Amino acid sequence: MERDTQFIGQSGAFLDAVERTSRAAPLRRPVLVIGERGTGKELIAERLHQLSKRWAEPLITLNCAALPETLIEAELFGHEGASKPVRVDVRIVAATNEDLPRLAEEGKFRSDLLDRLSFEVITLPPLRVREGDIRVLAEYFGRRMASELRWEDWPGFSDAAMQQLEDYQWPGNVRELRNVIERAVYRWDDWGTPVSHIVFDPFDSPWKPSPMMTAGSGRATGAPSSAPAAPAPSVQLDAISDLKAAVDAHEKAIVEQALARHRYNQRQTAKALGLSYDQLRHCMKKHGLMERGG
Repeated sequence: MERDTQFIGQSGAFLDAVERTSRAAPLRRPVLVIGERGTGKELIAERLHQLSKRWAEPLITLNCAALPETLIEAELFGHEGASKPVRVDVRIVAATNEDLPRLAEEGKFRSDLLDRLSFEVITLPPLRVREGDIRVLAEYFGRRMASELRWEDWPGFSDAAMQQLEDYQWPGNVRELRNVIERAVYRWDDWGTPVSHIVFDPFDSPWKPSPMMTAGSGRATGAPSSAPAAPAPSVQLDAISDLKAAVDAHEKAIVEQALARHRYNQRQTAKALGLSYDQLRHCMKKHGLMERGG
């Protein structure tokens, strides 16, 4: 898939990260870029390179996690069967979605390496906190997809569809937003009217394989699930007059129970609920649970 090379957004948090990138670019110092998946870490690295004095030199991208420990030094800096050391002139820009200070405290990441990498640390904001940017990005990706499909005009999104987009938490950030928008546009048949159908999960289907079925056999395995299933909520449908309020109340109850079960350890709670730490914190703040869970 073609990767975007443009910085699109208007929120203060986003513009601050871009401005810090521009200021750090001319320096001959390492930079550490941190952010959730899909927030644009590679774009920041490219901007650091393009605005530096090394812009005409190669920018080499390397996934260090895929390298054996015995080969990483040679892959990073090259090797020669020589008897004298060879000096190299490089600038290292590292990117990760991990909490490196925490990993260093746990002995899972070298503290001295962290010190060397973190002359400047640029932390990218997740899309869910970039106020106003979801609408801007949705229009940009939607208009571009409509042009690729050779629509005569771009009708935009319906108010209801745009509200869905702005209410969603975007765990995959901008990368996920692009997929959702482009999928919605290309599936829309009535291009003369605003796009109103949004599919967030492309795997959602009544025919998707059940986790309790054996591959290729069509039989239930009978193996216990790794985690107990959440009990089905008891809901009096006739009593619901506000669906959003009912969903929010149920979400709050689930989070409260999970926090209590894990003795208010937020990282364990987030893992148990399948959320990132930041997503759990956002949910707790939304429901006024920060004081008790802090």
